[in-house]
Amino acid sequence: MAAIITIIDYGAGNLRSVVNAVNYLGYQTRVTDKPSDLQQANSIILPGVGSARRLMDGLKTRELGAPLLDYLSLGKPFLGICLGLQVLFEDTEEDGIKCLGLLEGRVRRLPLEVKIPHIGWNTVSLRGDHPCLSGIKDGSYFYFVHSYYAELQDTRLVLGLTDYGARFPAIIAKGKLIATQFHPEKSGEEGLHFLRNFFEECL
Repeated sequence: MAAIITIIDYGAGNLRSVVNAVNYLGYQTRVTDKPSDLQQANSIILPGVGSARRLMDGLKTRELGAPLLDYLSLGKPFLGICLGLQVLFEDTEEDGIKCLGLLEGRVRRLPLEVKIPHIGWNTVSLRGDHPCLSGIKDGSYFYFVHSYYAELQDTRLVLGLTDYGARFPAIIAKGKLIATQFHPEKSGEEGLHFLRNFFEECL
């Protein structure tokens, strides 16, 4: 029986593209806003839709913050996408929001010299070896939609970098915690390849 992937619904909008991509790869999904489902989960995806305030408020209102941090403390498989990467850090310049604080660093706004938000395809420069990068070429294109980026204290966590006004982490990893600034579910074959690697290597 294929693994069931728990996808957190914090009330920010359509999660269909993530669900479709996961299902396409042969995995079942459970979209949930229930704390008990996070406590029982074996793998979790936190999608990136909406603003940091809405995500953090959504987690608080649904009492999902504590069980999510408990889950992450166990080192179980987790994939954060876009905003799901950013809220792992201590805080963000987006409205001065306090985030989950799991990773040291903060989220900064992209420079005003470039068009914001950063929307569209961009390359990712890979750093080092990791099972999630298996078969993905350096300089591959992925799809981005964001106005902010993470600034890490521990740069050893960075697996991939992208340039858009600033050079910022596009992929980070700490154990079985993987997070991407881009949207793998919207990134065509390369995105599906990345997701497949995550499921095959981390579950």
